[in-house]
Amino acid sequence: MRSTSTVSEINSQVLPFVISPNDHWYQRQLPLNSQKSCDCKSNHLNCMTAKEWLKSQIGVWQFYYESRDLRDKSIHPATFPLQLASKVIELFSHEGEIVLDPFVGAGTTLVAAQDLNRHAVGFDLQERYLQVGEDRVRQNTDLLNRLDTTRQIGIQDDALNIDQYFAPESVTLIWTSPPYANLLNRKRKNKSRRGDQRQNDQFDKVEQYSQNSRDLGTMAMDEYTQAMGNIFERLLPLLRPKGHCVINVPDMWWKNQRITLHIAIVEELRKRGYELRNTIIWDRTNIVNRVGIFGWPSNYITMGTTFEYILDFWKPEE
Repeated sequence: MRSTSTVSEINSQVLPFVISPNDHWYQRQLPLNSQKSCDCKSNHLNCMTAKEWLKSQIGVWQFYYESRDLRDKSIHPATFPLQLASKVIELFSHEGEIVLDPFVGAGTTLVAAQDLNRHAVGFDLQERYLQVGEDRVRQNTDLLNRLDTTRQIGIQDDALNIDQYFAPESVTLIWTSPPYANLLNRKRKNKSRRGDQRQNDQFDKVEQYSQNSRDLGTMAMDEYTQAMGNIFERLLPLLRPKGHCVINVPDMWWKNQRITLHIAIVEELRKRGYELRNTIIWDRTNIVNRVGIFGWPSNYITMGTTFEYILDFWKPEE
C-alpha cells in the first residue's frame, strides 16, 4: 500500500532522463532515496498479498506482449515483455526502492519500474538504445497521468563503473537480461522457424547490439563469463543483504553443441559471492509462432526459442 505522505526529493530539474559522459552526474553517486515508500512490514519481501505470492511460486512462467512492448528487431535485437520485468520487480522489491539493470537496452525495466512506483537506473554503452528508453518512459508518464514520486534513469556507461553511482547496500533488486556472449554475433539462418517464416527480415543478418570491444556480446564464452563475474562482483556490495539479483538467459546451439549459458553464469556468480535461490523457466511457447522442425529425424534438440531461464540469486547475510 502506497504511503500518501511520501514525496520524492528528486525531480526532473535535478536528474536527467539520460546521463551521458558530459553530464554533471556522470560517474557520481545519485541522490536517490532508497527507502521503501509503502506501509508494508519491515520483514516483508514485497507488497504482494498472500494470493499473489502463491501464484508466483509456480516455477514455470508465461507472459504476453502488450501494446507498449517493443518488438521491432531493427530498433533493438533482444527485448523481453513488460510483463516479465513487472513480475520480477513486483516480486523482489517494495514501492520506492531502487531497481538496477546493468544492461538496460531499450528501457523495458525502466517502464515496468515506473508502472510499479520504483526507482530504476539502467546502464548501456549505446546512446541510441538509451534514447529509445527515454522516449518510452516519457510516453508512459503521459499514460500514467499521475504525480511520479520515483525516477527512471538511463546512463551511458560501462557496467564496470556502476559502483560509482550508488551507496553500499542501497539497491534492493538487480534485474537484467544480459548479452549472450558472441552467440548472436553471426548471421541468422532462422532454423527454428518454419517454411516461409525463415525468409523474414532477420534472415542472414547479424543481430548484435554493437561491435564495441567492451560489449559483452562480442566476447567468446570464456572471456564473457569472466567479464560477467567481474561486473557482478562489483555490484554485490551495492545490494542489500538478502537483496535479489535476477538474470534472464537462454541456452544456445553453436555448431551442433549446446552452449549452457545459464550454467556458466550460475557457477561464476557463486564464485563471486552470490547464492542461487531459484531457477524459473520462462515458457515462451505462447508467444512463438510456427516453430520449425529442428533436428528431425535423427538429432533431437529442444527448441531454445520456446523457453529461457530466470536465475534468482541473492546476497547472503554476513
